[in-house]
Amino acid sequence: MDRQNITDLTEQYLLLAESESYLVDVEIDRENRIVVTIDNDEGVDIDECANLSQYLEDHLDRDTEDFELEVGSAGLSSPLRIPRQYRKFEGERMEVLCRDGKKLTGILGKADEEGFDLTVTRKVKPEGAKKKVDVTETLHLLLKDVNSVKYSFD
Repeated sequence: MDRQNITDLTEQYLLLAESESYLVDVEIDRENRIVVTIDNDEGVDIDECANLSQYLEDHLDRDTEDFELEVGSAGLSSPLRIPRQYRKFEGERMEVLCRDGKKLTGILGKADEEGFDLTVTRKVKPEGAKKKVDVTETLHLLLKDVNSVKYSFD
């Protein structure tokens, strides 16, 4: 199975259907299990997943290569994968796992192709103080330095 072919077919369907949805990811494992994930700023309709699945089935040849196909939407608990998803969740509380192992939770700010802002609040004990105080700061994180970003249910 060719990942680029599945990607092209998916994008072609979304264009032909004049869909507001967009492709998030195409995964193909060694057993030819194809998983196509789409998203939409307003939520993905199950009928759209079914229609996309049928479109892909109609354009792939099972006589040439057997495969299993799954088309679904990026769920709320799924990690963000593309910049458009980051923009969708601006203002929401997110959990970030950095490549260095650090875990951050904060409010997702502006995002672009290279990174995003995250406003975090942490407890800090000022010098000479007896109690810790909340300190809020906005960090700019690069996508290359992040393992995963997902919605925080805390």
